[in-house]
Amino acid sequence: MFRFRVAKREELSIIIDLASKIWEPTYGDILSRGQLDYMFEMMYSLHSLEDQMERRKDMFFIFSYGSEDVGYLSIEVISQSSFIFQKIYVLPSMQGKGCGRFMIDTAIGYIRKTTNNQFRVKLFVNKENEAVCFYNKIGFEVVSERYLHVGNDYYMDDFIMEKVCL
Repeated sequence: MFRFRVAKREELSIIIDLASKIWEPTYGDILSRGQLDYMFEMMYSLHSLEDQMERRKDMFFIFSYGSEDVGYLSIEVISQSSFIFQKIYVLPSMQGKGCGRFMIDTAIGYIRKTTNNQFRVKLFVNKENEAVCFYNKIGFEVVSERYLHVGNDYYMDDFIMEKVCL
């Protein structure tokens, strides 16, 4: 049975640990070793996660299966009707077992409790990531693309996907 909890600041090390197990299997065939290392440090250093949580007010969720933490998701609030899922990751051993759908459904349900309006959820996914098919299957549509410079001559080449939630 899948469960979730809102991550506390002192649990950011759990997210870093999960990311260290997920990042390379997810992007190892897509990004260079240099870009993998650079972006991991940029996005998953303790300082960076604290900044995302405290300054940007991103909300982090940790997902478990039994007693094992297996994934995480973060939500950035843009407005009362617009949200971005900044991070959606699950251990490779848990992919295809319903965890990703549970994570997305849980996060959308959490947002739904805070607003009475229709809202939009966006996410950014590397164009070569197999997760594009998963997001399509659960109702996200490609609405745009971005080619974003992240430093050191590295870029993120993503689809911007969106789902309207009633």
